[in-house]
Amino acid sequence: MQKYVNVLAAATIMATSALAPIEAQAFSGNRPATTSDVTLAATQPKQVAEKFKRRVVRLVTDEKPGTIIIDTNNKFLYYVEGNNRATRYGVGVGREGFGWSGVVKIGRKEEWPSWRPPAEMRAREAKKGHMLPVVQEGGVDNPLGARAMYLFKGGRDTIFRIHGTNQPWTIGLNMSSGCIRMMNKDVEHLYERADIGSKVIVVGPGNKQGDVSFEDRGIDILRTILGG
Repeated sequence: MQKYVNVLAAATIMATSALAPIEAQAFSGNRPATTSDVTLAATQPKQVAEKFKRRVVRLVTDEKPGTIIIDTNNKFLYYVEGNNRATRYGVGVGREGFGWSGVVKIGRKEEWPSWRPPAEMRAREAKKGHMLPVVQEGGVDNPLGARAMYLFKGGRDTIFRIHGTNQPWTIGLNMSSGCIRMMNKDVEHLYERADIGSKVIVVGPGNKQGDVSFEDRGIDILRTILGG
């Protein structure tokens, strides 16, 4: 049985300035057929909701410490610490038709990863006049951001990743092609804590993750203030 408590924090807004020319994702919802998978950052708001800032929360779950639980409905990623505590991060998730669920593992990790858009994406974009590179080397303009954790199932790459983004304003939105996006500072924080082989539970469409129980009981104020 799945249990969710979506904890609302103060509704203040944080301005950000990290921009890049393109991002290999698109908006969810009804869009014209000519809409590109490449979104121009300069045309989008430069804001991230306060509730998606990294927080230590009280999380009741029977999952082991080191497990990652991704709640795609509420756009939160939890790193389970044990003793009913977890670090909660805001994330961006798959747009309509690209959401998924399941239990996977971190198969490998990479700092400042290169980006290799799939052939079908390059072909789709070429028809719209957008020529994507076969490979884009890592760096501040790379859509995968500062870090990437590659998700594997049965020893095989699922093609989905937990990665950073050069467009932090997309956090909290359904915009990706299935990958889990984090702000660069957050993905760097998680990267240092999550090991290769870590269990990742993605709670989303189809309930293919099976039964998972977790309840977010809100911010652990003392540990958040002390940085614990």
